[in-house]
Amino acid sequence: MARKILYRGKTLEELKEMTADEFSKLLTARERRALRRANPRYRKLLEKVRKVISENKDKVIKTHVREAVILPEWVGLKFGVHNGKEFKVVEIKPEMIGFRLGDFSHTTGRVIHSGPGVGATRGSKYIPLK
Repeated sequence: MARKILYRGKTLEELKEMTADEFSKLLTARERRALRRANPRYRKLLEKVRKVISENKDKVIKTHVREAVILPEWVGLKFGVHNGKEFKVVEIKPEMIGFRLGDFSHTTGRVIHSGPGVGATRGSKYIPLK
């Protein structure tokens, strides 16, 4: 049996049928404010997403707008979210609704330390002849 995804007591189908104003009432105040005061880059992203949805393309939407709030109509789309170095592909799932795109594209990686490399210390400058 498939697990039923609920967001604030609403199913995904109910969320997709809602208008933007009705859905924004379910969001937290911070996300509601971000949607209401969307900057031009955010609005351009929303237009780009609507265009991809209308064309039914399975295309990765590249963006630098990490602060974009994930909306119900985005479920199933793929975003290339910039993490400062590269675009990480994030596939939107129903559990991600209400979060930010940047939450799923981490900017810091795991640091793996190993032995010192050449030139790391004064002693490593010595190279034996034979």
